[in-house]
Amino acid sequence: MEPITIDVVSDVVCPWCYLGKARLELAIAEVQDEIGVDINWRPYRLNPDYPKEGVDQKKKLAEKLGGEERVAQAHKMLTDLGREVGIAFDFEAIKIGPNTLDAHRLIHWAMIEGREKQDKVVAALFKANFEEGRNVGDHAVLLDIAEKAGLDRSVIASLLASDADSNLIVAEITAAQEMGVNGVPFFIFDQQYAVSGAQTPDVLANALRDIAKAKAEARSGLN
Repeated sequence: MEPITIDVVSDVVCPWCYLGKARLELAIAEVQDEIGVDINWRPYRLNPDYPKEGVDQKKKLAEKLGGEERVAQAHKMLTDLGREVGIAFDFEAIKIGPNTLDAHRLIHWAMIEGREKQDKVVAALFKANFEEGRNVGDHAVLLDIAEKAGLDRSVIASLLASDADSNLIVAEITAAQEMGVNGVPFFIFDQQYAVSGAQTPDVLANALRDIAKAKAEARSGLN
């Protein structure tokens, strides 16, 4: 049976996207004996207006959420939810709120080399930002991640130094927004079924089962 393709629209500085990734992996593990899944990571930018050098994360978040107390409440909830799925959120460590355009370019280049490398890059970007407090807008950080994922460091360095594929990423985000994506994570199954938000593993596993069943029924109807 052909695998179900999931396009995950996300941003590497979105904690709910990191949570969504972990929950999706648990859902896939639950159904892996019956259903194959291919994942494509698609770009989204929560903060497209951030400058290249990034912003003061704590200050910006307090402005966005309405004060430090609100930020602390949100972080506590996310930390607790993260612990359930093996994520060690360290929000205190995040000093810079980055512009994520270059991180998305790196994810795109990794995909050209294959889904496995793309997944390694995505996992490393989330971990670097949320667990290690590293600035994923910094080219040195991106190059380390690229190299560890098996990409050619010198090739990625010259690509990052250029504007290569910047317009492509922006166009893809615009297309997603025009399609109705206005928050992330956003999961698109087989380019026709959509699930919004960091749903629990059982919701995602059931969605995979339902789609697999519908595909099987459609196939038997054709035969």
